[in-house]
Amino acid sequence: MERFDVAIVGGGPAGMAAGEQAGTHGASAVVLEQGVPREDREFLGPDSTDAAGMLDYWVDIMDEDYRDIPDHVVLQELDAVDFLGPNEAATLRGTGIDSSYPEMGFTFNRARMDDWFRERVEDAGTEYRVGVGVRRAETDLGAEYRHTLHLADGEDIEAKYLVLADGPQRRVTLGTLDQFMPEGSSVSDFLSPPTANHIAYQEYREFPEEVFEKSSLKFWWGIIPGETAYPWVFPNDGTVARVGLTMPIGMTLDDVEDPDSYALLRSDDDGIPRAGEYIRRLLEREYGDEYDIETDFPLVEDRGKSKGTETYPISSTRPIDSPVEAGIAVAGGAMGTTSAFHEGGYHVAIRSGKIAGKLAATDDIESYNDEWKAAIGDELLRNIAFADIVAEYGPDDWDKTFAMVDNLLGEDGKGLNKSSFSSGVRGAKLVARYKKAKFGYRKGYVQVTESDYVY
Repeated sequence: MERFDVAIVGGGPAGMAAGEQAGTHGASAVVLEQGVPREDREFLGPDSTDAAGMLDYWVDIMDEDYRDIPDHVVLQELDAVDFLGPNEAATLRGTGIDSSYPEMGFTFNRARMDDWFRERVEDAGTEYRVGVGVRRAETDLGAEYRHTLHLADGEDIEAKYLVLADGPQRRVTLGTLDQFMPEGSSVSDFLSPPTANHIAYQEYREFPEEVFEKSSLKFWWGIIPGETAYPWVFPNDGTVARVGLTMPIGMTLDDVEDPDSYALLRSDDDGIPRAGEYIRRLLEREYGDEYDIETDFPLVEDRGKSKGTETYPISSTRPIDSPVEAGIAVAGGAMGTTSAFHEGGYHVAIRSGKIAGKLAATDDIESYNDEWKAAIGDELLRNIAFADIVAEYGPDDWDKTFAMVDNLLGEDGKGLNKSSFSSGVRGAKLVARYKKAKFGYRKGYVQVTESDYVY
């Protein structure tokens, strides 16, 4: 039976970051990745499906030097983010947060970024095994090699420390953590994928050159129903863009208050449209007066996961602590880390993975819960609070908010006029709600605390 200092389940961004740091700090380590095929990759790799945009300060959250990112990974430099409501809009040309990256951000090729991190894992001396499924993990706290991983091929691996980085699906994480939950309780109560995740879908579409906006991201709010549900357009290389959306799993029309108020719903809909239909309706709404969508915005079938499309889960819940006394750290989407409005984030996955890998390699994994909060806690709390504020927003609420923000933006679009923002009636109310939401988490925002585990 093989033995390692650190075993890492999942070879996405969190798992790769953990593997690199574990190897860099002298541990024998292995990353176990089931692997998926992609149209734009000739070999199995991690499930590299993501809208793949990076804002300026996110580079610093990753703890990366932007100058080290290979040129072939970056697709477009960004100078704006457009927030579009049903009838109102606001354009930001800066995040307002200090960062080392000189522009507003960039879009990147997720598969190439993942492949770059994978090379770093192997350069650090960690094994990266793809095509390896993990059935389950068992822990014996009395053993030197506490964790036994039972693999799909019938083999077992033992490790002193275990990093769970199997993404929002949490196929191994849930059962592993349940070993340490009180009787009658399960981590699935908090992180079950059908209730704790959103579903995301995107298509790679070739745009007419005259309407392709290569330096801005676009997000539409209040045109499809669902808490933090929104479509987007992310510019890729050439005139290819990723057109996608995220929405709750299992939503029905019966769950929607005032369906007629949503621009992408139709009066004859028998149910919530399929994601691909939503995309077609979005493109028709924006460009259908001048273009034939299927002809002028064709699918680029040699991209993405399958014929120019990809579907994937996004964590849409608050994070949990890890049972560090058992030598286990949960990182990235598996732990429920969040980004803008409860969307899973590459940057927080990388940073939490780095912390987990380093601490496991240096026999300091019991510091993990404190360390990840110090590194990414502000980012999580900011977005958790905003998500709470907009949870009940309808189309009119989004229009009012974007109209207010547009009026209060500075001339350069790089920040709000804070004095006007807080003195206006709507602005003052929004600031008060944000402060109240953050205050509500003053005792913590994790759903399962370290003290909840039983050893």
